[in-house]
Amino acid sequence: MIQALFSYKRDLNLESTIATTMTAVIIDGKKIAEDIKREVKRETEKLNADKGITPGLAFILVGDNPASQAYVRMKGKGCEEMGFYSITERLPAETTQEHLLQLIDKFNRDPNIHGILVQLPLPKHISEEHVLTAIDYRKDVDGFHPINVGKLVIGQECLKPCTPLGVQELLVRSGNDPSGKHVVVVGRSNIVGKPVLNILLQKQKGANAVVTIAHTGAKDTSQYTRQADIVIAAMGRPECITGEMIKPGAVVIDVGINRIDDTTAKNGYRLVGDVHFASAAAVASAITPVPGGVGPMTIAMLLRNTLLAAAGTLYHE
Repeated sequence: MIQALFSYKRDLNLESTIATTMTAVIIDGKKIAEDIKREVKRETEKLNADKGITPGLAFILVGDNPASQAYVRMKGKGCEEMGFYSITERLPAETTQEHLLQLIDKFNRDPNIHGILVQLPLPKHISEEHVLTAIDYRKDVDGFHPINVGKLVIGQECLKPCTPLGVQELLVRSGNDPSGKHVVVVGRSNIVGKPVLNILLQKQKGANAVVTIAHTGAKDTSQYTRQADIVIAAMGRPECITGEMIKPGAVVIDVGINRIDDTTAKNGYRLVGDVHFASAAAVASAITPVPGGVGPMTIAMLLRNTLLAAAGTLYHE
């Protein structure tokens, strides 16, 4: 973590305020992710030496969405760095649901594949629900299968969604243990909001928080965020959580990543989170940047999930 000094003047379509200066701590997701990847690499080498197992991960990409292609490339590079075996199946956008399900079945039965990741979003003619439930839950390294969702809710060991798991690791490893704290999650998606709620409320180490879910349907989201010791923003709306909405000294985890136009930028846009960074950093005790905060953690947790799936220690049927 690095100490950063922020000078800012708020201009957020709100009443302008006098410029002020405060010190905040930046939670360095890149560094924490690299620490986890080093741990995964050591455990991978040990698993291979002790049991002759090399973790295997299959990626399935349907269509030519540029963002999805970039994500799959990054994940494939991560596998290579860890010494995993990986395979990527790139399918045309017109691929039928039946063909995709057959491919998933093939990987379900392949003993060299321990994790299966179908990159989302899928073309509209393919049912995301059918595809996700077709994956063997013991190879569901995204943590989206209904069996894993149910196990997460009741507090059983399972493969958990990567981004919410990354949020938990960021909190714990940055010295912001959520135990006993009031955490407000803004967002209720099945990918981040709901699972991070269920991860952090469990009576377990690194959790045991009092968790409130707020979302864009709330009449006044700030009514909840101002009470929070920890704010987790995951609603997919650029810079909508501002400094005025945060209790002084709170920890802010920004899961959002949004592209907004910026004529001053070389490529014509810049990436921002769901939190207005400058104003929030002026009142928070610690905050994640965008990019470089939660993003790197998602891939790190995917690699750790694949290692756990390969080790076969989570499920005992």
